[in-house]
Amino acid sequence: MPSQLHEMLLLLFRNHPALAPELLREALHVDLPSYSEVRLESADLTDIVPAEYRADLVVLLVDGKPVLGIIVEVQLHPDPRKRFSWPVYVAGLRARLACPCCLLVVAASGRTARWAAEPIATGPGGQLVPLVLGPDGVPLITDSERARQAPELAVLSVMAHGQGNVETAVRIAATAAEAAAGLDEDIRVLYLDLIEAALSEAARKAFAMLPQSYEFQGPSFKKGKLEGHLEGQLEGELKGQTSAVLTVLETRGLVPTASQRARLLACRDIDTVKAWIAKAVTAPSVDALLEE
Repeated sequence: MPSQLHEMLLLLFRNHPALAPELLREALHVDLPSYSEVRLESADLTDIVPAEYRADLVVLLVDGKPVLGIIVEVQLHPDPRKRFSWPVYVAGLRARLACPCCLLVVAASGRTARWAAEPIATGPGGQLVPLVLGPDGVPLITDSERARQAPELAVLSVMAHGQGNVETAVRIAATAAEAAAGLDEDIRVLYLDLIEAALSEAARKAFAMLPQSYEFQGPSFKKGKLEGHLEGQLEGELKGQTSAVLTVLETRGLVPTASQRARLLACRDIDTVKAWIAKAVTAPSVDALLEE
């Protein structure tokens, strides 16, 4: 199950897909192609059903046609397996979109960022070089206008720098909170609580002394709000994966009975449903698929 920090960081990219190209351009100084649209793309990078590859998030830059696919991976700690799956992500997305693609790794610590930035040898004469954004690379957002234009970037700035210098942390937190004030109520409250959680104890106390009040709801409110949001996301993923199982079965002429379909739809364990997708390709019957 992904950690809350992992999902909180991804939430910022889901709510504002343009955050990915903004960070590539402003923090990592990547030359991007001209584009007129930014949208989320399916993160399922599987071409052959039994071998499933799913990235955290895919952002697509479009100018009449796809011009750049950006795979966003949130990495909380080094994971040697990713050095084998990341090249597959890039190759799979490039084949699907028929356009250039890159890998943006958002690392939660400097140590993880340094690990992720190491080039990945893919074979003689080939390598993948991830574009890595660690906490030190996230811009300090203290300009109110810029924060209003990109509130998710402002919140990310607090998450990256809220434990550092108290004066700086309070400035970026106030800027981010001001930017969040004009957002939809649910998102506003969630972002304010993310800001609160990102601040050090000293910065949180100093922030509370500012004249303006941002009505922090406290850790318990934040936890409940975020868990509810993540539960909704998990429900959507379960629905999509279960639909994939049914599609594979029905394509092979294996039509589940009403009770079998009910069991498939009732499963709340995402790992079990993903295993069913691979198993559905070769299972001789629906009963065989559902065997423990």
